[in-house]
Amino acid sequence: MIYPWQTDDWQRLQQLRAHWPHALLLHGEAGIGKLAFAQHLAQGFLCETPAGNGEPCGTCPACLWFSQGNHPDYRAVLPEALAALAGPSGADDASADKADKADDGEGKKSRAPSKEIKIEQVRALLDFCSLGSHRGGLRVVLLYPAEALNVAASNALLKTLEEPPSGVVFLLVSARIDRLLPTIISRCRQWPMSLPDADAARAWLASQGVDDAASLLAEAGGAPLAALALAHDENRALRDFTLAQLAAGPNCDAFACGENLQKLPVPMVLGWLQRWLYDVLAQRTAGRPRYFPGAGKALARCAQAADPAALARCIKAVTRQRAVENHPLNARLVFEELFLAYRGIFTA
Repeated sequence: MIYPWQTDDWQRLQQLRAHWPHALLLHGEAGIGKLAFAQHLAQGFLCETPAGNGEPCGTCPACLWFSQGNHPDYRAVLPEALAALAGPSGADDASADKADKADDGEGKKSRAPSKEIKIEQVRALLDFCSLGSHRGGLRVVLLYPAEALNVAASNALLKTLEEPPSGVVFLLVSARIDRLLPTIISRCRQWPMSLPDADAARAWLASQGVDDAASLLAEAGGAPLAALALAHDENRALRDFTLAQLAAGPNCDAFACGENLQKLPVPMVLGWLQRWLYDVLAQRTAGRPRYFPGAGKALARCAQAADPAALARCIKAVTRQRAVENHPLNARLVFEELFLAYRGIFTA
């Protein structure tokens, strides 16, 4: 399935059918449906009776196998933590494995699922690529998100992309192309996927039963799927608490933030803070926030009271922290430090 705003991308991609690249890199903002698009594209490659525009028929044996997640000519490579997103698409063995229930069977805590694509997963592709096609057509490999490749896995994949096996198509999906090795990027055909038109995105959200689609879409940076996730976010109360603390400016209670937010995923809280800081800067320089237009008055107060140099340092500190957001961290200490830095922009 592709989303309504992806029809143009789909039609333009079909022009590459005659000379399809061995590796396609789909990249763009998170929350716009790149993974679903790539899965649909993979099914179209494997379909045995596709339509003229490349659409999979949905009824041939290949489509039925794909929908059941067991097509022999398809591999989806995802981190263990995202294995469920493989959906009806045949995740690779390594990413589909669950975390061990116990290290020694003695009641120890199970390890957390990995958020990286590991070298073992990429090496497993070598066996897949070396085999012939079971159905006499293409073999398709999907990697998502490509920025989750660790250093060793990136280097192993690079060797495969440098000498691509015949009859294998690689589909890489990324929301952070800046985190990929430049050499991997250079060996892929890049395909940027843009945000949908705001009116189309709001209409789609309304069709999904989302109230206040405009404000949610703004907070999500224009990404419809991210806005839909926000509408059903079980952490909405803590998000509102965080925004209230940020709106307090110099009265922000950094220690209360650390206490209340410490069990949340670090990337989630950093995202709230980063978007708020962006809006403080946008309010100060352009007089118009991007992510939280409903908090315009609070943003105006914060922008007026903030020291520009301290604001820049705080933004830089959050950006640095985002670069290591998926590594083991003491979330409480990280949040306390960053919210103290935020409070400090009003006393510089």
